[in-house]
Amino acid sequence: METSLETLQYPVGKHTWPSIVSDQDVHLAIRSIAAFPDKIQHAVERLSKLQLDTPYRPGGWTARQVVHHVADSHMNAYMRFKLALTEDAPTIKPYDQAKWAELADSKLLPPEISLPIIRNIHIRWGLIMENMKPEEWDLTFVHPEYNKVYSLRQVAMLYQWHGAHHLGHIQSVM
Repeated sequence: METSLETLQYPVGKHTWPSIVSDQDVHLAIRSIAAFPDKIQHAVERLSKLQLDTPYRPGGWTARQVVHHVADSHMNAYMRFKLALTEDAPTIKPYDQAKWAELADSKLLPPEISLPIIRNIHIRWGLIMENMKPEEWDLTFVHPEYNKVYSLRQVAMLYQWHGAHHLGHIQSVM
């Protein structure tokens, strides 16, 4: 069976912003985010050198770039959470993910450099999320690139999806 380019690009489907995120949804997102470092480490350990440098789709990043991207992205998400928890609806700083993925650290370093970053960010991020008060989940930040306000509830759901999305990319090159 032939795999479509869209399936390769979005192995778990495209992300959709939920209009309502329940406390149960948040709890499941926290669990998923906490479990992600083990999942990505296990997937990366199964890759050969050739697979590590294989794009997950034509014109896509290599598995190596995906791992480094996840570290970059999840560090930014963690910082955005902290900003929303400590400032009044802060405007976050966007970054060009595609350009970051083309930098030497993303293209040349082994994934073993970013895997501990992912693990440690998730430990810290998970601890914060597990200790948030119910009303803190409704705190927000402004994303100027999209001119939108996102609640931490929504962002938790995004990163639950984001981890599964990129795990799917890594698994697709196996």
